[in-house]
Amino acid sequence: MKIAVLTDSSAYLTKEQQEKYQIDVLPIPIIWGKKVYHDLVDIGYEEFYQKLNTAKELPTTSQPSIGDLKQKIDEYVVAGYTDVIVITLSSGISSYFSTVQSVAAEEDRIKVHPFDSKITCAGEADYAMLAGRLIEAGADIDLIMHDLKDLQKTMDVRFMVDDLSHLKRTGRLSNAASFVGTLFKIKPILSMDVQNEGKISAIAKERQYKRAYRHVQNDFDNLTKNLSYKIQDTIFDSLDPEKKQAWLDDYRTKFPKYKFDTSIIGPVVGVHVGQGTMSMIWCRDLDTYFDENGQPIKGIESQAVVDPE
Repeated sequence: MKIAVLTDSSAYLTKEQQEKYQIDVLPIPIIWGKKVYHDLVDIGYEEFYQKLNTAKELPTTSQPSIGDLKQKIDEYVVAGYTDVIVITLSSGISSYFSTVQSVAAEEDRIKVHPFDSKITCAGEADYAMLAGRLIEAGADIDLIMHDLKDLQKTMDVRFMVDDLSHLKRTGRLSNAASFVGTLFKIKPILSMDVQNEGKISAIAKERQYKRAYRHVQNDFDNLTKNLSYKIQDTIFDSLDPEKKQAWLDDYRTKFPKYKFDTSIIGPVVGVHVGQGTMSMIWCRDLDTYFDENGQPIKGIESQAVVDPE
């Protein structure tokens, strides 16, 4: 058995992470007027937000090309792979997962295993890195897919945007019609239903940034403090490094037993949330899927995160 891991650029894995865990990445197209950019290939992180702030015409996004996906699968076949796990951004905000399912149904040379992350950015990256680590440790495909589903049960997200207009414009806010977030300087708090459809919704609102920040931190504390497993958390931003560092320092001080890392909201996701967004995604610590010798632990059944209604 020879297993590959393929994800898309909205995971925002670093080059070092891709190489370390042997993860392949397909870029997602950004359509901006008459020009098509490929996420972090033709347009960089800082360049994108600078352009977004000055452009009169705003961009939209597509999904990875089906031709690119099939070409990658051809490469895996030639290289002797028996299986490929394709981890996609949430089906609640993209049709890419259904495309992968269609390709998987037609493919008989290699087993294609579509996995709907029900999230994006750092959460999608966590799945890909766990799969890569399990493959390196010799896990079979059944254990890998089991652990990906188990990790999903433990994953949650909170984020705050400066302006809901981007999510409304691109149709990615599921309850946009009932939530007015641009009036009266309201600070919306958003999440994704990772254990359900993977859609974005505004779950609360505060009138000041500090109150919104405390709301997010209280949610994190309440949803993680009674769990039986260790937690890891990624704090990430759309080009607001000072605020990201402030979040990181504060969380590390208040939650010293948890593991914290950072990432970015790159161009494709930035199309939908705009600059100034702050986010955090947490889940079961990936290290806890392995024993002290680095071998995969079988039969893990994690307590699921249960968001308040």
